[in-house]
Amino acid sequence: MTGSQIFLYVIGMLGSMAAFTAVMRIIQPPQEDANSLARLAIKGPGGDISPWENINPNGTLIDRLDLFLVHNLRMAEKIELMHMLLGKPTKPTPLNILHMKEIAAVMVGGFIYFMSESWQVGLAVAPVAFFMPDFYFKGRIEERQRDIIRNFPSLVDLAALTIESGLDYMQAFERIIKAASKRTELEVEFERTINEIALGYSRRDALRRLAMRTGLQDVRSFVGLIIQSDELGTSLVELMRNFATDMRFRRLNAAEKAAAQAATKMLIPIFLFIFPTVFILMLAPMMKNVFQSGGLGF
Repeated sequence: MTGSQIFLYVIGMLGSMAAFTAVMRIIQPPQEDANSLARLAIKGPGGDISPWENINPNGTLIDRLDLFLVHNLRMAEKIELMHMLLGKPTKPTPLNILHMKEIAAVMVGGFIYFMSESWQVGLAVAPVAFFMPDFYFKGRIEERQRDIIRNFPSLVDLAALTIESGLDYMQAFERIIKAASKRTELEVEFERTINEIALGYSRRDALRRLAMRTGLQDVRSFVGLIIQSDELGTSLVELMRNFATDMRFRRLNAAEKAAAQAATKMLIPIFLFIFPTVFILMLAPMMKNVFQSGGLGF
């Protein structure tokens, strides 16, 4: 045997052992006591209970697959972050998100296998399909963030006006939220922050968790502004008004930039869809004469 053949043989053996180990971890229950599951229930920065604690390591094949993906492939933090940026809805839960990803992988992989009659192609496509639901959830996250940033300057202005009347900034936020007839995503997040402070969080931690839940740089800057004002004892009213003015100015610049780019972006659909249709309508009678009479008709 040559050196290259030996190298390929060793690589094949190692790959087979890795695949066998992965399959056995899914099929066979782990040989650990019941308290070992507590290590999976990782506490968040606020002491939140892990959403994965209900996974039974001795349960069905689906439970073992969930445990393998969460624990061995370390997908828990990514899914929990996605769920947090969605606003922590009751549905879908992080476990529901994981199941949707698994269903997408099975269905797309099975469809590709049915169409191509090749299990190799189906297995190659299944991992790609596993991440397809991420695009849907990222779209929902971006829509939620747009809703938050749309209402943010108005809330900051109202907070500055309320603080100027003599209230503390947390009392100002609470007053604004209670006065709202229909709460937006931003007001819901501030309500959660107020509830966390009532449960024992410090203001600094609660505000930082607010910035973490939204995932927006403007909210992080606003939280840093409030914390810095608390530490230095500076006036918060003027800082809030300047911050809201700066946000509106940046939004106006972004809108003007998007309007300036609209003409350039319209060239693509014009060349792909409008111009070919116009040419077909103009040249169709001439081409009909060419094919029917052998001449151009004039």
